[in-house]
Amino acid sequence: MTFVMILQLLIVLGALWVGSRYGSLALGAISGIGLALLVFGFGLKPGTPPTDVIYIIIAAVTCAGIMQASGGMDWLIQIAEKMLRKHPDRITFLAPLATFFLTVLVGTGHVVYTLMPIICDIALKKGIRPERPCGVASIASQVGITCSPIAAAVVAFVSISNANGFEISIPGVLMISIPACICGLMAAASASYRRGLDLDKDPQFQAKLKDPAQFNYIYGSGATTLDKEIPKEAKRAVFIFLGALAVIVFFAVFQNALPSYETLRAVKGTEGLHIDANMTLTADQLVKAKVHVTGMTEWFSKPLAMNVVIQIVMISAAALMIIFCKAAPKKAVAGPVWQSGMVAVVAIYGIAWLADTYFSNYTNEMQAMMTDIVKEYPWAIAFVFFLVSVLINSQGAVVVAMLPLAYSLGIEGPVLLGVLPSVYGYFFIPNYPSDIATVNFDRSGTTVIGKYLLNHSFMMPGLVCVFTSTIVAYILSAIIY
Repeated sequence: MTFVMILQLLIVLGALWVGSRYGSLALGAISGIGLALLVFGFGLKPGTPPTDVIYIIIAAVTCAGIMQASGGMDWLIQIAEKMLRKHPDRITFLAPLATFFLTVLVGTGHVVYTLMPIICDIALKKGIRPERPCGVASIASQVGITCSPIAAAVVAFVSISNANGFEISIPGVLMISIPACICGLMAAASASYRRGLDLDKDPQFQAKLKDPAQFNYIYGSGATTLDKEIPKEAKRAVFIFLGALAVIVFFAVFQNALPSYETLRAVKGTEGLHIDANMTLTADQLVKAKVHVTGMTEWFSKPLAMNVVIQIVMISAAALMIIFCKAAPKKAVAGPVWQSGMVAVVAIYGIAWLADTYFSNYTNEMQAMMTDIVKEYPWAIAFVFFLVSVLINSQGAVVVAMLPLAYSLGIEGPVLLGVLPSVYGYFFIPNYPSDIATVNFDRSGTTVIGKYLLNHSFMMPGLVCVFTSTIVAYILSAIIY
């Protein structure tokens, strides 16, 4: 690498680091400063913003936010609570499964905040150290993102992979990621089962109980949703949302059922416009561009892209909830699901655009530096994904920013599918909202961010889960693909 390349890379990493310190919208906004320095200061050609992924996030979080406004999310949380309270002695294993599948359904890990106090309450009443279920449950809420059919990370992986010659569908990704991540979560839960001292043997916890105020704080109140009456409109909204997911999965499996459109593909040579082998143009686009295509070309029927299908179905489902489920749009906009989703949009917009600007200008140099490594150890790209995730706190942004680079290095699609769980690494530095919230929800004080920052309650279950999930996914992908 030249000095200029290193300097520009430091600008990229610096923007990501500063943005992560401020959090929220700053991740995307401060990436804009890095982008401005690269474009205006060094004259790099701007990359391409990940608009398709952004549109999908907007559609998905709008639908999920409307469902939350209708009360549907309360019903899902209530169902999860009933299961957890029915088997309190298994809370360390059932809690992560509950938060995992909530994320899989809704596409964002920010739906679990209501469930976390309930997990802590169940553990305390059963005499189980809350750190055990709470730590792995927080990890599970984020692991579910690579297993959700409407999550940006999954949809981006599919669209980028298809564009690079690896024909994979959303169900094809989930067939690998869901069993792999469940294996990882169960490994993390097993490692957490006897973690730390039992509450009756923990001197720090027992010292707290001697203070009447602390005792009342820990045991004097409980968290539950079971006393909340769920209206029929809320249940109807959940059924609409689940129906929308079923439609998306159906079209992903049976793409022949989608409407198709005539598209011209250049096979050999064009005049007036360069079209590579992977590029397609519709007839209308050719007419508007006044392009006369010569050489070997072919017309073929291309089905509607899945990213468009997801947007149409999600927006339509949101509209049905507004009309038939008394879901107030203003309430949805004020809810945590919609707000966190919009923060993710800004983060991915800025981060992915910044990363694409840097890597697209140095593709040849990156290939020259890393080709030997990826040929010998293609799985090593998992470490790159993990480290980037530590910096940018978004699995979707990692996929959008780094997957094109991985394909340009010659890494095969099945390998990249196998290392997909490694895009979750932002538990490493405990500054993510779900981790911080979990610490605050644990009234016992056993779930902690340690004195030395990295010795926190999420490190061990996070490393065990990601390591195990990646190995299992890599093996499954190698067997199936």
